[in-house]
Amino acid sequence: MSLYQKYCQERLDENGRLISFTLDYPQNFNFGYDVVDVLAETEPEKTAMIWCNTEQEEHVFSFAAIKAYSNQMANVFYQAGLRRGDRVMVVLKRHYEYWFAAIALHKLGVTMIPATHMLTVADFAYRLQASKADAVLCTWQNEVPEKIQAALEKIALAKEEQASVSDGGMTAIRLWCVQREVAGFRNMTREMAKASATFVRRETAAHDPMLLYFTSGTTGDPKGVIHDFTYPLAHIVTAKYWQQAEENGLHFTVAETGWAKASWGKLYGQWLVGSAVMVYDFDNFEPKQLTAVINRYQVTSFCAPPTVYRYLVRKGLPPMPSLRHASTAGEMLSPEVFRRFTEQTGLSLCEGYGQTETALLMANFRGSEPVAGSMGTPSPFYQIELRDREGNPVADGEIGEVVILPAEGIPTEHRKQPGILTAYLDHEEQYRYVWRDGVYHTGDAAYRDKNGLYWFHGRFDDIIKTGGFRVGPYEIEHVLLEHPAVWECSVIGVPDTLRGQAIKAIILLRGGYEPGKEMELEIREFCNQKLAEYKWVRIVEFVETMPKTISGKIQKGELRRQASL
Repeated sequence: MSLYQKYCQERLDENGRLISFTLDYPQNFNFGYDVVDVLAETEPEKTAMIWCNTEQEEHVFSFAAIKAYSNQMANVFYQAGLRRGDRVMVVLKRHYEYWFAAIALHKLGVTMIPATHMLTVADFAYRLQASKADAVLCTWQNEVPEKIQAALEKIALAKEEQASVSDGGMTAIRLWCVQREVAGFRNMTREMAKASATFVRRETAAHDPMLLYFTSGTTGDPKGVIHDFTYPLAHIVTAKYWQQAEENGLHFTVAETGWAKASWGKLYGQWLVGSAVMVYDFDNFEPKQLTAVINRYQVTSFCAPPTVYRYLVRKGLPPMPSLRHASTAGEMLSPEVFRRFTEQTGLSLCEGYGQTETALLMANFRGSEPVAGSMGTPSPFYQIELRDREGNPVADGEIGEVVILPAEGIPTEHRKQPGILTAYLDHEEQYRYVWRDGVYHTGDAAYRDKNGLYWFHGRFDDIIKTGGFRVGPYEIEHVLLEHPAVWECSVIGVPDTLRGQAIKAIILLRGGYEPGKEMELEIREFCNQKLAEYKWVRIVEFVETMPKTISGKIQKGELRRQASL
């Protein structure tokens, strides 16, 4: 029996498709002790992680090694005074120390705050102050230590100017860096080498806060999303039935550890179902290097955002005989990329959908035939509906908001279902708002077709009302991306006296194509002949750059603001 089966009950149909899934876990469940340490005891030499970088370094970590290194780091943290309920920001890119840190902090009951190295000084200052972090563990690269020092100085200066504001613990913040000596930071690598590899289990609870992620801030300041210690268990479905990570396989998700996608594909579900994780530490994406890693280490399952697949298929893919499954999520996947990837590899791309606030909600799951552009079907772990603005379920073919109903038997006021956030940091009002009317509101729009497949249509608030019709921008963006000249695009509604709103396409062209009236007409005609008349693109604007969040998501709000000037 695989370890994950200890914590769940699952039922499959004759095609191996998951049709029911429930969890059963102790009230003190802790991924560090109950998964990593258990695997270290029962299968100590089993591979947990293969790590390499662009400098040709390579490390293979067994579960026994992960246990030992995480215990050493936990002892360093504990001796420095960190205790259950404290918070530590972790900025470690794809360094292997991230995995030691995650498990160490989980064992302590300390909330981990993953953050990307791409943040600015202001970004770090905002997150450090909002989270009241007790410590930081970071990379020595990309001037991250310098930016964190500058952020702390910025916070201190602001507090001096507003003496009435509490320091929130920031003055006593502990700072560690890995691998190198950095002024103002303790050397975690050196301190770990002196620490014991034994760590006695500390008391933690399944519903303690485990992770604090900041959203990408597409519609305002980033929100702090809190997940508890049951969150890893929700990713059993993610890993086994969407990404199809295998017992004794090697799963490779392309994601930096500062984002929730790392939790989806680089740690929790994969280890629970018995798969090792592949980690490639790089700064600049190079398709040939990525496929070389897949072949060198015999990766069996792969997950990456559509942008990566777009680059991969551009010049043709080499044979990847070990690869048995590929999945994608996070942004729009064009049908052309889907088709070309399948032609070149023989593998269909399985799209999935979820949020920083949730685990996987929908996907093209194992046992079903993937359909290009579709989110697939809802996870059996959640009860999902599409509803209109009045809270009524919508008919097939109609756009509605994706909402999650509380699990049966869970009172609405408790709402603690694994994989769904337990709180927004210091924003109880926002938490109540997303749980209004007894359901969790994702804020995302979709429709279900006659075959029961779901199709994403962007944010619910981005729906365009034109000529009495409601149009989702995602569908039009899908068609625009089929044109060979379109590299990126975003569709918004702009005021129009005749229609209420007119549909405007903002386009970033591929290299080798020039903007102009002729190109505008060509793209409009290409797009409009594939769309119903009420969905026609009326206005085209060519841009040199798209406004994006740190995580690379296009900011429609900023595009609407610019359009209104």
